[in-house]
Formats: sequence, structure tokens, C-alpha cells
Amino acid sequence: MRIAYLECFSGMSGDMFLGALVDAGVPARVLEESVVALGVGAKLEISRVVRSGISATKVDVYVGGEKDLPREEYWEREEQHQHSHQHGEHSHSHSGESSRAGTPALHEHFDGRGLTEIREIISAAPISEGAKKTAIAIFEELGRAEAKTHNTSIERVHFHEVGAADAMVDIVCAAVGAEALGVDEIICSPLNVGGGMVKCAHGTFPVPAPATVELLADAPVYSSGLQAELVTPTGAAIVKTLASRFSAFPEMKIEKSGYGAGSRDFPGHPNVVRLTIGEAASTLAAKTASETITVLEANLDDLNPQVFGYVMDRLLEEGALDAFGMPVQMKKNRPGMLLTVLCKPQDAGKLAQLIFTETTTLGVRRRDEMRQTLARRWESVGTPWGEVRIKIASMNGTVTNYAPEYEDCRRIAAEHHVPLKQVMSGAIEAYLHVRKEKAGSSPA
Repeated sequence: MRIAYLECFSGMSGDMFLGALVDAGVPARVLEESVVALGVGAKLEISRVVRSGISATKVDVYVGGEKDLPREEYWEREEQHQHSHQHGEHSHSHSGESSRAGTPALHEHFDGRGLTEIREIISAAPISEGAKKTAIAIFEELGRAEAKTHNTSIERVHFHEVGAADAMVDIVCAAVGAEALGVDEIICSPLNVGGGMVKCAHGTFPVPAPATVELLADAPVYSSGLQAELVTPTGAAIVKTLASRFSAFPEMKIEKSGYGAGSRDFPGHPNVVRLTIGEAASTLAAKTASETITVLEANLDDLNPQVFGYVMDRLLEEGALDAFGMPVQMKKNRPGMLLTVLCKPQDAGKLAQLIFTETTTLGVRRRDEMRQTLARRWESVGTPWGEVRIKIASMNGTVTNYAPEYEDCRRIAAEHHVPLKQVMSGAIEAYLHVRKEKAGSSPA
């Protein structure tokens, strides 16, 4: 299985991703032809640059002769324009100037587009259906984030942040380039979001900007302390749409890599994103699903055992994937219990709050881990006492494990006054009989 690993140690933006794609082997003409296909009067300029000693590919978008700019440079120019106008100096009108996604023009001067118009432009472009679907999905992620930020509907969002022609170029080229990369999966590292404050169309906000925060929900992020906006809304939307999961550098046989440069050059910090292509080293990793889960732990040495059982039930009711306890010997030789909870990252906060509320612990440990899971499905089989669901796990299409659903068996055993073990064995026998019949009816 061919995979790509996207390393966002200096954040992520649309132009950085395009540069990494070209540097990793996607022909520049593929992106250039996509820009022409959009018909929005844009063009690309592709060059080699150096960022803190690392050679990288830089992709710039020009619309109407104007080059895209980072937020900081864009707003510095806007303030200079305003200052010039206030002092009666002559300056060129900046009405209609476009700026890259995440670098908005002033709202009253911006020729924005709604999501309906953007969908129509992308749908009419002569690019593959897969690329169209991906590009529209990226814009819809942006629209949802903007809609939530501004308390409106996605169809009413005025894309003053991301609706410019150069943003469309970034997104469509990202979709076309990712398809041309020819990988089965794109995996992403944790994202360095930067720090400080950034000017947006609605004011000055802390980094990451509101839309970026919304887009990066459930993604692992951090700040290296660099006082700059490193992840733009467009970059976050691209990652959210294209990346199947987040992890450390995966096991792989490296084939090639590419570096995409950002506009700014920070001293001692390479402002690039790296894209590494190769074959997944582990067959198991390639054939099983991977996901990030959160592990919560708490040591308990003064909790009533009856309460412990109640807490376990409550955690599972509130969405924990699993919860269990292990006896441990704690300080002062006191016997205690180690409570461990597995959950989805988005549920970690409420489950930690539940642990604090319902137990006597003063601290909950938290960490994120990767887990691999086999494909699973349910089948129902008939028994002399009623239907029982069977959970079936498989790998590469081959059944590796099966088990009757305990709650079904417990209910039937209680209702019919039959030993639980008899119901469970009867369900397994019924399942194996069904499997045998299916195998016998399969064509040779």
C-alpha cells in the first residue's frame, strides 16, 4: 500500500501543500492546467527557494497581476493604503485585489463568492470527477467552520476569508495534485499552529484564528512558540479533508520526499511542509483500520467498591469505548484500583469531568494513542429461544473471530430460565451452521 506522510512542523497552508506536491513529483503542468481549467484569470509561478537552509519549491498564485500575501504583509499594506488616503496622498485603489485564503481583503472591497457559485465554477471545470468532489468537500469544510464562527448557515456564508480566486486555485490544485500523487492514504503529523495574534476581516484574534480552530477539532496540535500564524484556514481544511488519520512518522519504505515553502523565512526555523511518499512497511498496518484514541487513567485508593462499579457503568453509558480496573499497590502500601478509560478524543473532556465528579481522585492522566482495529460486522442467528446477534471480526476478508452478544444471551437466559452458557453455545452452533451452509452454496 502506497502512502504519503505530511509533516506540518511549520504549519500548513494551501501554497505550501502545492509546493510539496510538485517537489514530490507531481508534474507542474498538472497544476498549471488545472488553473487554466478554472477560468478565473489566475496563473501560477513556481520557483526554488531556501528556507533556513532547506531547498524547497515555492508556488505563488497571481490573479490580475497581484500576488497572494500572508496575512501580516497584506494587512500592513492595507494600513499603508489607508494612511496614504487619510493624508491625501495618491495611491492605487485596492478595491477588487485578491489575497490568498486566510489573508482576506477588507470586507467592503471584497468581491466574495458564495458556496453555490463556488460549486458551480468547480463543477464546470474540465478536471476529474474525483478532484471536483474533493475540492468541493474542502470548500464545504471551510463553509461549515465559517458558518459556526459567525452563527449563520453554510449557504449564507460570505467567503470573505476564503472565496477569492487564489483560494480556489489553492484548493482545486490541492485536490488535483493529491489525486495525481497516486497514493492510497495520506497521513498527517500533529500541526504546529504558531502563536501570537493575527488580523482578520472582523478584527484581531489569537492564533490559531477562529475558523482554523473549528477546522482542527479532533486534530493533534501544538505551538513551538513561534509568534506567527502557521496554519491557515485553507491549510486546515485541506488536512481535514485529505488526511485519513494523524500519527507519528509511520513505518514505511521511503520512495521520495518533497518540501513546500511558505512565503515567510523565519530565522532558525524552516518554514516548509514535508511530504514523504513510500510503501507501508507493515501488511497488518495496511490491512487494518487505524485511529487515534484517548486513554484516561486515575489511581483510586479510598473509593467505595460499590461506587467503582457504578462509575464504570456511567463511563460506558457516556460513550467510553472501554473501561476497566486493575488492582495496584499504592503509596504507604495501600491497596487501590487503577481506573483506565479508552475513548474518542472528542469525548475525553466530559469523561474526565465524570471521573472527577463521581470518584475521589484528585488527578486524571491523559494521553493519545494509535490503535488498529479489525473490520467488524453483526449477524443475527436463530436459536431455540430467540435471535442472538453475533459480532464477527475479519482481516482481508477472512473471518478471524466471532462471539455472541452477551446482552442478548443474558436476556434470553433470564427470560427462558436457561443456563447462560447453554444459550451462548447454542448461538455459536447456529452461526457455524449458517457459515457452513453459505460455504456449501458458494460456486466452486
